[in-house]
Amino acid sequence: MYAITIPEPGGPEALVWAEVPDAVPGEGEVLVEVAASAVNRADVLQRQGHYNPPPGASPYPGLECSGRIAALGAGVSGWTVGDEVCALLSGGGYAEKVAVPAGQLLPVPDGVDLAQAASLPEVTCTVWSNVFMVAHLRPGETLLVHGGASGIGTMAIQLAKVVGARVAVTAGSEEKLERCAELGADILINYRDADFVTEIKEATGGAGADVILDIMGAKYLERNVKALAVNGRLAVIGLQGGVKGELNLGLLLSKRAAVTATSLRGRPDSEKAAIVAAVREHVWPLVASGQVRPIVDRTLPMSEAPAAHRVIEESSHVGKILLTR
Repeated sequence: MYAITIPEPGGPEALVWAEVPDAVPGEGEVLVEVAASAVNRADVLQRQGHYNPPPGASPYPGLECSGRIAALGAGVSGWTVGDEVCALLSGGGYAEKVAVPAGQLLPVPDGVDLAQAASLPEVTCTVWSNVFMVAHLRPGETLLVHGGASGIGTMAIQLAKVVGARVAVTAGSEEKLERCAELGADILINYRDADFVTEIKEATGGAGADVILDIMGAKYLERNVKALAVNGRLAVIGLQGGVKGELNLGLLLSKRAAVTATSLRGRPDSEKAAIVAAVREHVWPLVASGQVRPIVDRTLPMSEAPAAHRVIEESSHVGKILLTR
């Protein structure tokens, strides 16, 4: 089969479409013939040599895909060859075929075409597990999403609005903020010319955000804690702004607030399967009904993965970028 390989870490040109050994499903796995994959920032970090796959995972980038089941490994039930699926992966989505633990498979939702389905697993699993399973966002609360126009951000806006929350977002341009508003965002903050702590406090009558979904890490840590409401919950899911920050425990204590930091890729299969099952139960009906939809910025052939990575690094997109075969 063919896959996007990374012979040496580097820039987008380090991604090479090459012939590799066929993927083979192990016990409890299925083989998916890939129709599309989606680009995530973790793929960029892997290409740069900063984010190696977990032990035993495919060495090729790609943390989600859609396609058709080509074969079943031993012990797999509930799926048949030919089923159209999408999947949460530990790697290997940028390829013609990938082996996936059966617990990380999802059916393609009604109303979503096969290629678009590739844009859903990573964002739905990340948002649902952090905003709802960990931070327990409730109706009437305020969610602040950093990077509101990203794939994660566009999904977080939609899911939070469905449950009756108020949504604030940060983004780096008025055009991106307009797109966030179209998805339902209530409070729009351009981080280039406004302080999000001041803006969220003013918009909430001084209370602050009940839940913050953060992709920046260290750079935003101090201000995120300041922006939290009493009993607020900060969920850190990215480290684009660094890994080491100073945490004011006194302020955190006075607000009776909580800070959590999670990743998805390196979790045990059992934990991923539990998250996937929760997404299938709670999110898939919303997608099927049209209340939540995939937001796709553009679609490129998989052989043009370098161009897709350049778009991600420029941050000129809204939503997801797909790679199709």
